Amino acid sequence: MNAPVTAAKLYDCRDAFAETLEALATNNDKVVAVCNDSVGSSKLGGFKSKFPERLVNVGIAEQNMVGVGAGLANGGQLPFVCGASCFLTGRALEQIKADLAYSNANVKLVGISSGMAYGELGPTHHSIEDFAWTRVLPNLPVIAPCDRIETAAAVKWAADYAGPCFLRLSRVGVPDLLPEGHVFELGRANLLREGSDLTLIANGTLTHRIVKAADILASRGVKVRVLNMATVRPIDEAAIVAAAKETGAILTAEEHSIFGGLGSAVAEVVVDHAPVPMKRLGVPGVFAHTGSAEWLLDEFGMAPSAIADAAEALIKRK
Repeated sequence: MNAPVTAAKLYDCRDAFAETLEALATNNDKVVAVCNDSVGSSKLGGFKSKFPERLVNVGIAEQNMVGVGAGLANGGQLPFVCGASCFLTGRALEQIKADLAYSNANVKLVGISSGMAYGELGPTHHSIEDFAWTRVLPNLPVIAPCDRIETAAAVKWAADYAGPCFLRLSRVGVPDLLPEGHVFELGRANLLREGSDLTLIANGTLTHRIVKAADILASRGVKVRVLNMATVRPIDEAAIVAAAKETGAILTAEEHSIFGGLGSAVAEVVVDHAPVPMKRLGVPGVFAHTGSAEWLLDEFGMAPSAIADAAEALIKRK
């Protein structure tokens, strides 16, 4: 009799963010948190208890929140500006552009509950445009960690980085993919699996889904390369070009519109340096429906089995 299969434990990346931020603040009194009436959803309750004088809650005023973050940075503090990604990047885009990116202010933006993580709250709360809005701005690294380990590593990296950056975090539970002690490197993709028939590329909540899709493909005799592309800007051009030349086709999957996000960033590199067949999976240029994040990803063709089917269809175009 076969032993029962144990499901991988799922972790909320916000917990890793909060734990790491509190550890940083313990060792550095310059670390401050700024939020938009989102202490709970940003998991800042522990931070507030330990460092009440270093938490600034501006209320539901995202434009002001980014400006306050810029002012704190100009005053020598190290602000982590936290809020729902849809409102942080949408309402405050002008301030992100002018006060942070153009001014190269040392502010760390943390977009919480990104993608379709708010699920039942619907299109007003889905954040499926934030890659497109942020990755076009100079001086602003854009990062979407794939698990709690990479989240903690990226937060540590951000604290040491001299300049603004955008960390895109979900609230949807994901399994561990990277090893404990992983060190985040800006602009460096992580090779999760080697293969020669095709390359799968994703980040954030989609990375574990493409790993599952790779398992399905392996059972069908298809060997695929799997890349976790946490950094959307600056993107790992070398890894993309190598994937194109060595596997002959690339499929991307993202919790974002297929326009302007990870797939578009990969396609820009492919078309310039190594044209090969590509397929971009994501939200196909529509407002995402109301429903749970997991259901929505499946609806938009990003269940692991659907990703595997799309990959096989793409291989036939080589």
